[in-house]
Amino acid sequence: MLYLSRQSNHLIQTNHIKLLHENAVLVGVIRKSQTEFEVNEYLEELSFLAETAGARTKKRFVQKLLQPDSKTFIGSGKLEEIKNYVSSRDIRVAIFDDELSGSQISNIEKILNIKTIDRSDLILDIFASRAKTAQAKLQVQLAQYEYLLPRLRGMWKHLERLGGGIGTRGPGETEIETDRRIVKDKISLLKKRLSEIDKQAATQRKDRGEFVRVSLVGYTNAGKSTLMNLLSKSKVFAENKLFATLDTTTRKVVFDNTPFLLSDTVGFIRKLPHHLIESFKSTLDEVREADLLLHVVDLSHPKYEEQIGVVNTTLQEIKAFDRPTILVFNKSDAYDKNTFDPWLEEGVKGEMMAELEAKWKEKANGHCVFISATEKINIDELRKILLGQIRELYKIRYPYKTTYTS
Repeated sequence: MLYLSRQSNHLIQTNHIKLLHENAVLVGVIRKSQTEFEVNEYLEELSFLAETAGARTKKRFVQKLLQPDSKTFIGSGKLEEIKNYVSSRDIRVAIFDDELSGSQISNIEKILNIKTIDRSDLILDIFASRAKTAQAKLQVQLAQYEYLLPRLRGMWKHLERLGGGIGTRGPGETEIETDRRIVKDKISLLKKRLSEIDKQAATQRKDRGEFVRVSLVGYTNAGKSTLMNLLSKSKVFAENKLFATLDTTTRKVVFDNTPFLLSDTVGFIRKLPHHLIESFKSTLDEVREADLLLHVVDLSHPKYEEQIGVVNTTLQEIKAFDRPTILVFNKSDAYDKNTFDPWLEEGVKGEMMAELEAKWKEKANGHCVFISATEKINIDELRKILLGQIRELYKIRYPYKTTYTS
């Protein structure tokens, strides 16, 4: 997170907001078009995000609102309820599921007297803690500064005055104007550095142009990295947390003498901050320029259809929705355990699964498969479908070549 020193005009940068082992409360709002069940599902995901960042959720607060309060987002009564709860317990942070303005954050913190962040800030924190390469760190910093810029006025409202003392006497500049200029300069510098990295990455992708390129996409924690390891026989970092992978990993894979490049990319999520998508443009270029997408879906998640929609919307945003796609329904073993009663006959379960598969095969024009990457269920079928698609792409690219060897 980025914040401004209250003692000076200097911009201070930290890698993340240090939620490790902090107790948190979550706050959600039920809008007119939403149900309480849906909002509770969203808060469940927010709790998982908080856990990934290192925080422990102690309580959730939900309020029905026609429209958010311009000063405090939620109503005064609900805010007082939260205040009474956090003041008598060791609660260090309040996390809102919706995006807050700088003034709203400032006003809420004054009332609750604890750190207040929103969903975007939390996601940026996770990205900051997970960024390992120079490129990923620059991308996260850019997203952090772009998140901060429109919130400066609200965060500094109580300090809007002419600067005084050595080093602060600009030509009529207030502290807020100085800070805004610093942030804009930093954004410009980061964009320049990332542009240079983008050119290098584009050259590398161009050098790989002879191979068919396949990208794994999907909602975060759908199992992309586990599947990447299985198909490429490599060791990409994978764990049961959101955004385990930030940097794109590419491996050369050979199926039956047919080579191709397989890339694992950052996962998508509901309400993924727009500036984060913009900052990770070069990483997402791997998806944009892919010949084929493997859209990995967590079948065991109760809202997996909604997650498919989120991924498709994000693909549309980055102009990659027109890519040929294979739907890969992962975690079929967990779906079996979560959906069917133990006493249900195997024949009945088989019929129900067959109906589900037929439904999605019709929607995906046959380009879908149900697997379990951890249990290695139906992986041969996935390889068969993938190989068929790759060979078709090679035929289009090299119509006079009949074999493809490594």
